[in-house]
Amino acid sequence: METASSSTAVPGLANAPATIRRNRILSSKLYFDVPISKVPLIYSTSYDIAFLGIEKLHPFDSSKWGRICKFLIKEGVLDWARIVEPLEASKDDLLVVHSEAYLSSLKRSLTVSIIIEVPPVAILPNFLVQKKVLFPFRKQVGGSILAAKLAIERGWAINVGGGFHHCSSEKGGGFCAYADISLCIHFAFVRLNISRVMIIDLDAHQGNGHEIDFSNDRRVYILDIYNSGIYPFDLEARRYIDQKVELLSGTKTNEYLEQLDKALEVARNNFNPELVVYNAGTDILDGDPLGRLKVSPEGVSIRDERVFRFAREKNIPLLMLTSGGYMKSSARVIADSIINLSKKKLIDLDSSRSRK
Repeated sequence: METASSSTAVPGLANAPATIRRNRILSSKLYFDVPISKVPLIYSTSYDIAFLGIEKLHPFDSSKWGRICKFLIKEGVLDWARIVEPLEASKDDLLVVHSEAYLSSLKRSLTVSIIIEVPPVAILPNFLVQKKVLFPFRKQVGGSILAAKLAIERGWAINVGGGFHHCSSEKGGGFCAYADISLCIHFAFVRLNISRVMIIDLDAHQGNGHEIDFSNDRRVYILDIYNSGIYPFDLEARRYIDQKVELLSGTKTNEYLEQLDKALEVARNNFNPELVVYNAGTDILDGDPLGRLKVSPEGVSIRDERVFRFAREKNIPLLMLTSGGYMKSSARVIADSIINLSKKKLIDLDSSRSRK
């Protein structure tokens, strides 16, 4: 049993984990200065997962990130040279949230196969799994972390990837191997001098990973609108949602948008964030095999527009992550939504002026 004298024998021992976390964040290379000539839209060709066709064994479109950018470029609203490429999150970066034990578990191909829900990955050499699966995820983590910095500087940022909201510090699942949402928020607390963050999670699935990670952290307010009849059925994590809206399978566009409007009004009155992290999954689309909702492509654009307007009206920087979406049409829908945001002057793809 620890005595009073033993507790003071090593000054600051109780704060050691926080101190180590802070030092890791301060020494990270993931934050870097982005030239004003680039727009705060983050993507790398390394995001896309192509691995002997094995990626096709999961319904997730693992090339959607690149296809989003190609659509935007084809439409003439974006130029490759103006896209920001992030760095890969290092082990030290990941240790800001994850434990050594969890990261070590990813050195077993079986563990990764369970997390990404592709059983054949279990029999592959882990060095291949690291290169073809986990490296792309670590690049996307780097993108999410950098997005918070760019959002504060420019008023908005979009990581054309990320949103791994089923992963917590100690457990992955649902195609989510790293907790990029938790990581980007912890980096923001230390490096951006902010202390209040709102997560608006509008993926069709409950964001149980970040809910577990911030279960006792009053600096983070979580609004989660999800289909309560699908994965992950995490009843413990639901206890930590500040504001939850549980939808039924088959919810259509008009009802969805009505629920969103009500929820944003409540959030507006309940919390005053300095940053909004918007998890914008497109698995709410009608026909998505996993989301099981019936929102139209136009409904997704309206949803995104309303979240961006919410942030704009309160003058809050917003970063958007693309998260889940299990149909080939998702990439086109996301691109169309980004084009709509540009047309409505909620983002600026023509100029990268810093917000004054």
